[in-house]
Order: sequence, then C-alpha cells, then structure tokens
Amino acid sequence: MAAVAPSQPADPGFAARTAAAFHAQGLMATIGGRLVAIEPGRCVIEADFHPGLTQHHGLFHAGVLTTLADNACGFAAMSLLPKGGEVLSVEFKVSFLRPAAGLVAVARGEVVKPGRTLSFCRADVVVRDAAGAETLVAAMTATMMAAAPEKR
Repeated sequence: MAAVAPSQPADPGFAARTAAAFHAQGLMATIGGRLVAIEPGRCVIEADFHPGLTQHHGLFHAGVLTTLADNACGFAAMSLLPKGGEVLSVEFKVSFLRPAAGLVAVARGEVVKPGRTLSFCRADVVVRDAAGAETLVAAMTATMMAAAPEKR
C-alpha cells in the first residue's frame, strides 16, 4: 500500500520539528527508540533488543512493538502538518503476525490518506536478526488527529 503523501511538506522545517518532538518523548528514551528516518509522510523508528523490553517468553513485548508503530505513524502524520502542528492518536489496531524474536525492532510508518484534521496511517514492524534479515511481526492501521500545541 503506497502512501499518498505530497512530495513537498507544508513546513520546510518538518524534519527538525519532528525530530525535536521525538526526542522530547520520555518513553522513547526509556525503550531506547531511535528516529532513523523522517521524510514527508514516512517515518522509521528502531529499538534494540534488551531484557527490559521483553514479555515472559523473552521476546519483544507487544506493548513495545505497539509503541514503536504508534510513534512511526504519528510522526509520519506530523511531518505533513504546517509549522507548529502536532498529532494525537485517535485510534489504532495492531495485528501480531508472529513472535518478535530478534536483535532490533523496526517500525516503518506511512501516511496512506492525509487530511486537515484526520490522517489515516499504517505501520509495519519487523525484527532484524544478527545476519540483517528482517521478519514481519506486526502491522498497524491508525488514525491520527492534527492538534494545536497546548501549554502543559
């Protein structure tokens, strides 16, 4: 499924704005998330495996995979907004396709249908092994809402 993102973002400074928002998230720092790529309508986030990210079988926890996918969708949507635009997740669905055994979890998010208020996104989550081979472990569909910045 190809994204319908425009070739030119509404904000030429989208990459720096998106990266700043990513790095402001405490949860991404907690799980070791890295913003690997951001371009108009697309985002890639990775996290290395470590025991603090596992479930009881020693695999990546579903909550970690969901968090990576949600963020990849959210920042893909944010990349298309005008300067100052932020996003909030409205809803998402995740399907777990196989056990997430690997060294790195990678979430690749893209905007399928951008909108002024709501954007429909999708993300695939793969795990990478020591040889660099990737296995698809989860897929997300998500709706992101454009939101004005709020003082907190």
